[in-house]
Amino acid sequence: MNRPVYVLGTGLRKFGKYPELTHKQFAVPAVLEALKESGLSRERIDVAYSSSVFGGSMMGQQILGQLGLTGIPIINVEDACSSSAVGVHEAAARIAEGRCEAAVIVGVDMLTKLGRGALPLNREDWDAINGLTMPVLYAMRARRYMHEHGLKAADFSEVTVKARAHGARNPLAQFQKPVTLEEVNASREVADPFRLLHCCPTGDGAAAVVLGSESLMKEFAGGRPPVQVAGTVLHSGEYEPGPYSMTTSHVSSKSARDIYELTGVSPTDIHVAEIHDSFAAAELMYYEAFQFCRPGDALALLRSGATSLGGRQVVNPSGGLISRGHPVAASGVAQIAEITRQLQGRSGAHQVEGARVGLAHVTGGGVSNFEHGACAVTLLKR
Repeated sequence: MNRPVYVLGTGLRKFGKYPELTHKQFAVPAVLEALKESGLSRERIDVAYSSSVFGGSMMGQQILGQLGLTGIPIINVEDACSSSAVGVHEAAARIAEGRCEAAVIVGVDMLTKLGRGALPLNREDWDAINGLTMPVLYAMRARRYMHEHGLKAADFSEVTVKARAHGARNPLAQFQKPVTLEEVNASREVADPFRLLHCCPTGDGAAAVVLGSESLMKEFAGGRPPVQVAGTVLHSGEYEPGPYSMTTSHVSSKSARDIYELTGVSPTDIHVAEIHDSFAAAELMYYEAFQFCRPGDALALLRSGATSLGGRQVVNPSGGLISRGHPVAASGVAQIAEITRQLQGRSGAHQVEGARVGLAHVTGGGVSNFEHGACAVTLLKR
């Protein structure tokens, strides 16, 4: 059985810094918003997936228990930044297979309380104990990308300027102020060639979606255009024992090929995408991974305006991780909620006009000799 799956409701909190709130306090309103939007009562929810990397044990039971969502299967999913997108992947499969009718997926992380600087490191990871934090790893990849394609460090600043321009139009973004190239280039150095404004911020955030079957979509459409989960793909990175390309995102490229094959969609069919721009250079590499351009042409694509609001293939209209923020486990489901609202024409000042096909892409963490621990891609169609 392979039944159609739809997004019935979305819930998004404004990302930012909320040190006075707990994970539970911040996540509950996101779930309530998604449930209200879906039109479903809590009794219609068959299963729940909850994700939090830094929230502690059984966060799903803590959040959903506040809403009376008890007695159903509650699955806590942790896959670093990909966590809540993995929850969507699993929930969509469960509905498509006929094992349930409706599922709620929530992601939340509250990073402000962890303090400033790098997130807590995993001492089991060889890269981490040798100082290869995420900024350093991405900086190494960026340096190699510069070498192979003739870019300068300042070229990456153009990604940040676009991200902050989009975020300035999104009332739920953590950063809502545009920046200039000069401001980005003058920000303090983090890991050469990256400066502070080339990096996504840490912060607090929560998001939720309700998925359901076609029969529920027809019963509770609520006057909004239906958005179908056309396909989801999940991969983990492959072990790389020797030298490998630092500028080709292998797991993202594989996921892109698979999602296109699964859904019958081509790269040129994508109207809007939310991709994992944890660092400015990553966005350019992911343009190539998703075949939006040929290798080496990503900067030219950016400069053409094609990926900016008003362009033919808008990337990160929400502001992306760099401007909307990146509260780890909340990011994946936030991307899916954002794309859903875009396809329904509900994104206000940062709306991508006429969008009917959208893609959400998130990668999760890294393990020694693996490019990424996980990569989840979700394709949505109106």
